[in-house]
Amino acid sequence: MDLRQLEYFVAVAEERSFTRAAERVHISQSGVSAQIRQLERELGAELFDRSARAATLTAAGHAALGHARAALSAAGSVSQAVGDVTDLIRGRLTVGMVTGCTITPLFDALAAFHRAHPGVEVRLLEDTSDRLVDGVRSHTLDLALVGSARAEHEGLDAMTIVSERIVAAVQADHPLARRSSVTLRDVSAHPVVCMPPGTGLRTVFDEACAAQGLRPTIALEASAADAVAGLAARGLAVAVLSASMAAPHGGRLTARTIDDAPSPALLSLVWKPDRSPAAREFLRYGRRAFTGGPDDGADGRVTTTAT
Repeated sequence: MDLRQLEYFVAVAEERSFTRAAERVHISQSGVSAQIRQLERELGAELFDRSARAATLTAAGHAALGHARAALSAAGSVSQAVGDVTDLIRGRLTVGMVTGCTITPLFDALAAFHRAHPGVEVRLLEDTSDRLVDGVRSHTLDLALVGSARAEHEGLDAMTIVSERIVAAVQADHPLARRSSVTLRDVSAHPVVCMPPGTGLRTVFDEACAAQGLRPTIALEASAADAVAGLAARGLAVAVLSASMAAPHGGRLTARTIDDAPSPALLSLVWKPDRSPAAREFLRYGRRAFTGGPDDGADGRVTTTAT
């Protein structure tokens, strides 16, 4: 008895037809019949009642069906396990990262993964969050670290890393620095420097303004937080940043939370549910690096720079 015979047996049992079973396993009907006959001889019992138009199981056939399915499933598991190990010996892991992010935990996770699986080619690509999400959906990327205005991405699993309010950051002598509270209308009265479209922070800002019918003047755009802060520190515009982005520049900039923009800017690691073995393994290192906790699949948060 071999697995091929069991596969044909299960196909005939499920299709209730030798003809349809042959089409399903892509061989001739005579080939299926011959293999089933050989299996019956080895077992010493007929598995099908061939007297009717449909192929129906005999008592022996019913007794054998569950075991045949279990044997095929076990064989598939063996193949999957070997394939997973092979992929982790000489596979590839492609990770996306939103432009302008310097995420130390991500680099730590990549380094730990590389040390554990030196045969896997690791690639890191930068792009806008929108294009990164599309890349994960199309399997161009295994995982991606993206900025967004929402925690869920259709068709993807996600782990939220950062959730922060957006702030307006200005020079100490700027009119907004003297206010105890700042609104979107206050910010829109001045030229703005912000991240480019396609980043999570920009999406949060644009959606909040659109909800109030505001059309701020985006005078300057930069993909790096330090560049946005540096332009604001020179008095060129009001910087729209996340709280952690503005914090390192406290000596040059005064940050005010934008009161009527309550939706946070999120930084999330996203992946397809049917992820590759390499991606599945990398997630273990990612969860440790980002959350400092066990790699049990629970979501976690860590304070770092969101875009």
